[in-house]
Amino acid sequence: MRNVKIVTDSCADLPKELREKYDIDYMMMNTVYEGKETPASLDWEFYSPKELYDICRNGGRVTTTMVPPDRFQEYFKAELEKGNDIVYIACSGKLSGSVNVGKVEAETILKDYPEATICCVDSINASFGEGIIAMKAAEMRDQGMSAKEIEEALLPIRNNVNQFITVHNLNALKAAGRVTGSSAFFGNLLGVKPIIISDSVGNNTPIKKAKGRLNSFKELVSLVAEGVEGQENPDICIVHADCMDEAEDLAKMVEEAIPGAKTYITYIGPIVGASIGADAIGLYAYGKSIERFDAQ
Repeated sequence: MRNVKIVTDSCADLPKELREKYDIDYMMMNTVYEGKETPASLDWEFYSPKELYDICRNGGRVTTTMVPPDRFQEYFKAELEKGNDIVYIACSGKLSGSVNVGKVEAETILKDYPEATICCVDSINASFGEGIIAMKAAEMRDQGMSAKEIEEALLPIRNNVNQFITVHNLNALKAAGRVTGSSAFFGNLLGVKPIIISDSVGNNTPIKKAKGRLNSFKELVSLVAEGVEGQENPDICIVHADCMDEAEDLAKMVEEAIPGAKTYITYIGPIVGASIGADAIGLYAYGKSIERFDAQ
């Protein structure tokens, strides 16, 4: 059986230590500010989180690009030359076109490598939710599954990623086209903080609102506790857009509400961060299907 490489993209928000632990690669997208394109590194080599989020705080507009076709070509060809198959875990196709670009490039390249397999999987998630799917794929690879087997196994579990995020308002997400216009009114209510999920088809959707920042945190904790109910020592990731003190407070709230929970704190990366704006904060966990919110 051929070896399988797991690769994701800049939207996955997996820090280096987890990428190394799970042997996951990623392809960089780009951020664009004042006409300058910069690779969107999850290790923040080109600018710091504070620099990016201060631009957002001061009203600056940072835009983003998909994974460029030449990066797909370079990565795919290099791995196929090594005799590896590839599973690409992509950002939700509702938020980025990268999964479709990857499929086009894979189809073209595979004409020269008929024995190889490249699977491009729409994670229907972003940020650490996409990262969770990539880590699940890596675990399957380590169990000896083929690229096609991994793809088939991932598709039915994508909705088990629970994302609960709150922002000060939905202005950045609306401007970036990351929430539907019909949902954006939640962010315009004075003092009200929306609670956003990644729904069952991959859209960012506000499902609840809370009065004030602390109450929004309590709502996040309540929702994630429901999502992991019945699990022993669940893994819960706290993501944040340059508000570490609040992330640490939120981690304590999670640990108090869910005995045995193992918490992990990381930054929301450049691509998702440019879209969601400064001071966003949220929780990710693998648990009950997010489809339970579809009827709301």
